[in-house]
Amino acid sequence: MATTTPEPDTRLGAAHLDAPVADQNTTTSFRAVPERAALATELGPLNDLPGRWNGAGFNLIARPQFGQGSDRFIELNLTRETLEFTTIGSPIPNRGSAQADIFLRGVTYLQQISDAKTNGALHIEPGIWLHIPATSAPAEPESVSRLANIPHGDAVCAVGGIAHTNNKPKIEPVNTVPFGEGEKAPPSGTANGFPEYDLSKPTKFRTDASLLGDISQDMVNDPTVALRHALHNQTISETTTLSVTTHKDKGGGVQNIPFVTTNANASFMSAIFWIERVEGPNGTFLQLQYVQTVLLDFQGLHWPHVSVGTLLKTF
Repeated sequence: MATTTPEPDTRLGAAHLDAPVADQNTTTSFRAVPERAALATELGPLNDLPGRWNGAGFNLIARPQFGQGSDRFIELNLTRETLEFTTIGSPIPNRGSAQADIFLRGVTYLQQISDAKTNGALHIEPGIWLHIPATSAPAEPESVSRLANIPHGDAVCAVGGIAHTNNKPKIEPVNTVPFGEGEKAPPSGTANGFPEYDLSKPTKFRTDASLLGDISQDMVNDPTVALRHALHNQTISETTTLSVTTHKDKGGGVQNIPFVTTNANASFMSAIFWIERVEGPNGTFLQLQYVQTVLLDFQGLHWPHVSVGTLLKTF
C-alpha cells in the first residue's frame, strides 16, 4: 500500500501551537498579566480610569489667521467629549543602571472632542497615562506621566504628582490673557486688552455669536467657572488629583513638527485631572473633571489655549 505524506498545516499560527510555555526563570522578557485585584492595586491613582467617559466642556483658543485683516482669531466652543481608557495588562519594565529595575503600570486612552453646536470635529488624541513608583536614582516620589500625540504634529510628555482628599476638589481660576514670551503669566483677574475676548464687542475675528450658545464672559475670562458650576449641588466623598506639566525641571517637554514651531509653537502644557466619587440620590458614580492649558507662541506672545471638561463614567 502506498503511503502519503500529510499536507503541512498552513493555518495562521500553526507553527506556534507546540511552542513551549514561557518560563520566567529562563525567559527574562516574559511578563505575566496579574490577577485583576493585584493589577488594580498596582495601577494606583489610575485605577478608576479604565472604561468610557462621556461629557461636555468648553474650549478657548487663539490661533493665527494669515492674510485675513487680522493676524489672530479667537475660537470659542462648547464641546462634547468621549474619553476611553484601556488597561495595559502587563508590567512595563524600565531597566536601571543607577538603581534596580522599576516596573510601570499604565492605561492607554483615546480622547475625541467635537463642537456641541455644529458637531464638527475639534480634537483627537491617543496617549498613555503611566503610574511611576518612587525611585532612588533620581530621588523622586511616586508620580504619574501623560504621554500624548496630537495630529497637528505635537508630541507631549507631561510629568506630575498625585493627591487624595475626601471632599470636593479646590479648582483654582486659570489665566486666558495673552502675555509676552518668556514672561510669567499674569494673575487671574488681570484685564484683557484684546477686544476679541470681550463678548460685548462685535468682531469677525471671533467665533460667530450664533454658535456661542451658553458661553458667558465669565467663562472666557476663566474657563474653570464651568467646572465649579458642575460641582455646585454635588456631594463629593473622594477626589484623586493628577497634576502634570511639561516643564523641563519636571522632566517633561513638547516636540512639534517644523510648521507648528514656526507658525504657532506649542511651547508648554499643564493639566489637572480630578477623579471624583459623587454621592448621588440613586447611588455613587464616578466623575472626571479637567482643566488644561497649552501655550501657543506667535506674534511674540504666549496665547493660552484652555480646555475644560466634566465627564461621567458610563461603561
